[in-house]
Amino acid sequence: MVLWRAYQRALAAHPWKAQLLTAGSLMGIGDVISQQLIEKRGLEKHHVHRTLTMAFIGCSFVGPVVGGWYRVLDRLIPGNTKMDALKKMVVDQGGFAPCFLGCLLPVIGTLDGLSVKENWARLKRIWPPVQLANFYLIPLVYRLAVVQCVAVIWNTYLSWKSHQS
Repeated sequence: MVLWRAYQRALAAHPWKAQLLTAGSLMGIGDVISQQLIEKRGLEKHHVHRTLTMAFIGCSFVGPVVGGWYRVLDRLIPGNTKMDALKKMVVDQGGFAPCFLGCLLPVIGTLDGLSVKENWARLKRIWPPVQLANFYLIPLVYRLAVVQCVAVIWNTYLSWKSHQS
């Protein structure tokens, strides 16, 4: 509860900075989960540089791009009715998501054994329902954080697959 209040204060005071740090932190957390829970590296074999790289990608690429996109989308389709949320989800999934994935995956690196087509198929199953709920239920200032929380699972998977030996 204390962390949530601190996060709300940070968002109110510096929304853009708080969103960037949120995206970076959650990308890094995805990598830590990948290394510790999936790959079972243990702390002594943890690749700190890899975690920092994923966090950097979140702060420098994911946060600015997705956060900026949500602001643009809210101007294009103002409102938060069910129909507005549906429209936003369609525009997001039909226009933004393919372009974003086409940029994000090369930034992270070549995924061992998994094609872009396979990644896209997996992502399509996850994101439309998340985005529909996000656009309908979540105020603009919290949308990036909601998507990044859901993305921890995706980030964990990406980190694991892109760093397999």
